[in-house]
This record gives sequence, structure tokens and C-alpha cells, in this order.
Amino acid sequence: MSTEAFHQPGYETTEVIKTAGESRQAAIMNQREQMEQRGQWRITVWEEENFQGKRCEFMLECPNILDRDFQKIRSIKVDNGPWVGYEYPEYQGQQFILEKGDYPCYQAWSGNSSYRTEHLLSFRPIKCANHSDSKITLYECEDMMGRKFEMCDDYPSLQGMGWCSKEVPSIKVNSGAWVGYQFPGYRGYQYIFERDRRQGEYRKYYEYGTQAHSNQIQSIRRIQH
Repeated sequence: MSTEAFHQPGYETTEVIKTAGESRQAAIMNQREQMEQRGQWRITVWEEENFQGKRCEFMLECPNILDRDFQKIRSIKVDNGPWVGYEYPEYQGQQFILEKGDYPCYQAWSGNSSYRTEHLLSFRPIKCANHSDSKITLYECEDMMGRKFEMCDDYPSLQGMGWCSKEVPSIKVNSGAWVGYQFPGYRGYQYIFERDRRQGEYRKYYEYGTQAHSNQIQSIRRIQH
């Protein structure tokens, strides 16, 4: 049994007595809350295409699937939450958005990308995604300088909505999480932009991802959650 005392001037001291059972119950409730939060993100990966071979389920990030005695990841099922998969360990290389659904082979996650990545080796959840509350600001110069354009919706063609260039030199994520694409129609290289990373600020194109070789972004959309 534990005793906690609370005292305010002019009032009698009041003792709040917590039994061992109550303390255990509070610990159990806290554990449940943590488990519920983890349950917001769940992904299952397979070593072979079409959900064959060795499999493993995750609710947290995996910096290197090789540490789990996997050779590679070639099919994926996302049960909860959006994730981002990477070509190499430690979240390096080409990025691929993984929203809720089945990915029986690499074509399913690479979509219309011209970059051929037949397997993934690391992945992590995107925790700040909020499709109904997302805002992003594009800038015409590096370091968030020059003309800017604020967006709260999906745009399959940035030039079609008035952006004057194929390039986006810097970006600030005001809320939510976004995926930008190299070409119109959500095609080409993918770049994940998140409010809770880099304080939402991407000042130069090489901060878009380790595979970014230019600042060419011609379509962008909110990440589903």
C-alpha cells in the first residue's frame, strides 16, 4: 500500500491511499494504451513473392531485415498505418510508400516508377500521417526562399495547378505526411515528406532522400491513414 499526501494552504491535508491492486491496475492500463498505440501500425513481410516463404509481422520499424535471418522482402501486407520501405538497410536508397493493402510483388509497391527495385531491406511506420489534416508549402528556391505555394490537397500535376517549374528546390511540411513524385501522374522516384522529421523542413533536394539526385517533383499527394 502506498500513501500520497496533498496539501493546500488553508485546507486540511488529504491523504490518498493507493492499494497495491490499484497500482497494478494502473500499470496494466498503461501497458494496454502502449499496445493500442503500437497496434496502429502493423505490417507483415514475406521473403518471396505472392506471400510465400519465410514471414514475419512487425509493429515497429525494422532497420535491417537481414538481422531477422531474411535474405530480402519480396511481398508485403499492410494491415494498419502507412509505412515507407527502403531499397537498402538503415533506411537508405529508393523509398516506396506502403499504405494499407496487399503488395504481392515489387510491381505493386513500385507502381509506375521507372526504377526497378525487386526487394526491400528496411522499413518504418509513418506516424504523423493525417489525410484529413495535411498542409505543405513548396518554395521556388532552396532554404525555403522565394515564391511559395501552400497546398492542402492532392495534385497529379503541379504544373497543371500553376507551379511554373518541374523542380521544387525546398519544402516545408506544415502538417501530416506527403509523398512527392518525380513525374506527373504520381510516377517516377518517390520522396516521403513528414512533419515529425527534420521539423518538417527540407531545405535542399538532397534532404528529400538518400537516392535524390535532383529536385524534380511534378506531382504530390497526401499519405493515406
